[in-house]
Amino acid sequence: MEAINIKEKYKAFKDKWSPHVIAELNGQQVLLAKVEGDFVWHAHENEDELFHVIKGKLTIEFRDKTVDLLPGELLVVPKGVEHKPRAEEETWIMLFEPLGIKHTGEIKTDITKSHYPRI
Repeated sequence: MEAINIKEKYKAFKDKWSPHVIAELNGQQVLLAKVEGDFVWHAHENEDELFHVIKGKLTIEFRDKTVDLLPGELLVVPKGVEHKPRAEEETWIMLFEPLGIKHTGEIKTDITKSHYPRI
């Protein structure tokens, strides 16, 4: 058991839309990601997904509304809800997701990751 310095972990990678595992607990993984630009429309049929903004601004589009998240704010996207995250500038986010969640749901694109590296 050691403290995890989140800001130091963000220095360990540069790639966008590629989550990195920093911890696991109770069947969940804690992920850090840097995001910029548009992600893809997708849903996770069996898993909720928590987005927490550390730095920057994250916009999550839904089919019927848009939610903006600022540093210190979080949002849980319920399972089965289609959504599309985007960020106008580099934004740092923390995600809480079940182990084994598919990065882009059932959608496969060039940015889909099948494995999240641990840092």
